[in-house]
Amino acid sequence: MIIDKIFYKTLFKKLFSDTFELKLWDGSSEVYGEGEVKFKIIFNEPIPKADIIKDPSLTFGEAYMTKKIDIEGSVQTVIESLYNNKESFLSNSDKYASLLKMATNNIKNSRKNIEFHYDIGNDFYKLWLDDTMTYSCGYFKSKDDSLNQAQKNKVQHILKKLDLKEGETLLDIGCGWGELIISAAKQYKVKAMGITLSSEQLNKVKERVKNEGLEDLVEVQLVDYRELKNRKFDKVVSVGMLEHVGQDHLSEYFDTIDKLLNDKGVSLLHCITGIKTGGNNTWINKYIFPGGYVPGIAELINCMSERNFNVIDVENLRLHYGRTLEHWAENFENALPEIRKTKDETFIRMWRLYLNSCAASFNCGNITIHQFLFNKGVNNDLEWTRDYMYK
Repeated sequence: MIIDKIFYKTLFKKLFSDTFELKLWDGSSEVYGEGEVKFKIIFNEPIPKADIIKDPSLTFGEAYMTKKIDIEGSVQTVIESLYNNKESFLSNSDKYASLLKMATNNIKNSRKNIEFHYDIGNDFYKLWLDDTMTYSCGYFKSKDDSLNQAQKNKVQHILKKLDLKEGETLLDIGCGWGELIISAAKQYKVKAMGITLSSEQLNKVKERVKNEGLEDLVEVQLVDYRELKNRKFDKVVSVGMLEHVGQDHLSEYFDTIDKLLNDKGVSLLHCITGIKTGGNNTWINKYIFPGGYVPGIAELINCMSERNFNVIDVENLRLHYGRTLEHWAENFENALPEIRKTKDETFIRMWRLYLNSCAASFNCGNITIHQFLFNKGVNNDLEWTRDYMYK
C-alpha cells in the first residue's frame, strides 16, 4: 500500500496545470501547486497501477463511473487542467494514447453501434437537448445565444451554405430528429430525404413530418447510406455522422457521396476532426460511441481530392462545440431528478464525464470541428464569394 501511495503521489504531482488536492483512501491528503485549490481528487480505493499505465483514459473513466474516484469541483475544470498541462505523462508518450482494435463498421455493425447510443430513448435526450432535439454542434452568433437559438442558427447556416433552390433534392445522412430536413422543406420547398439507423429517431421524425403536413416534400427511412440504390441528389448533407463511419470506411463514405450526387452537385460535411491525426478515446469507444473514429483534417481533404471533389469552403467551429457541450452538461445536471427515475448512478456519472470531457477537449483544442463544403465536377454557377451565406 505504501508503494501504491508513492506511485499515486508521483503520478499526480505533475498531472494538472492548476492547484489541486489529492486525497487517498487512507484519509491522507496533499495539495499540489500554489495558491487557491481549484478541485479535489478523492481515491476511495486503490486502482491497479498496471491498468493506469496501460490505458489511463479507460482506467480513470471507469474508476469515476464506479465511484472508486470522486471529484469535488467542476469535472470540466479537472479535465481542462489535465489537457492544459503539456508536461504530464499523458501528453508526452504515444503509448498512453493507445487505440482499441475496433471491429470494422460494416452495415450490420454500424446499425448496432448507432442503436447503442441513440436508442437510449427519445425521452432521455429530450431532457437535456434543446426544443429542436438537435444533437450536434450549435452555431453561436452571440455568446448570449440560448442553446435553442444556436441550434436554429446552425441549421440556417448549413442551409444557406448549400444554396438550396426550390425543387432541388436534398439528402441528409444521419438526419437525427429531423430539424434540418423539415426546415429545408418548409423554407426552400426542396424534396428532402433523411436517413437514420436509429428506430427511435425514425419514429420521431415521421411524427414531426406528419404534424407539419410535409409528407409530399419529406421522406425518412431507416437505412444505411450505403444501401441507397438508384437515387441521386442535388445536395447531400451530413451533420455529426462521419464520426461513426470508422477509419476503414472513410473512402467508402466519399465513394458513396460521389454516387449519390448529381453532376455539379454540392455536399456539406459537418464533423469532429483531429488536428494532426485521427483517433479515438478508448473510454468513449467502449461506453459512449462504439466504433467511433475522429478523422484528421488532412485525411478528409485527401479523400475529397482523390475523388476530384472541389473543396469550396472550410470553417472551424471548435469554440461553438465547447459552448454547446457546456449547455448540454448544465441541462443534464438540471434534469437529474427525472433521469434518476430510469437511470442508475453509474450511467449518470458516465454521461457527466462524457459531456464534460468533450467540452474540455474542444476548449483546449485537443479536437476541433469543421464544416467542409465541396462539389462534384466543374460547376461555374456557384457563388464567387461567401456573401450569400450571410444574407
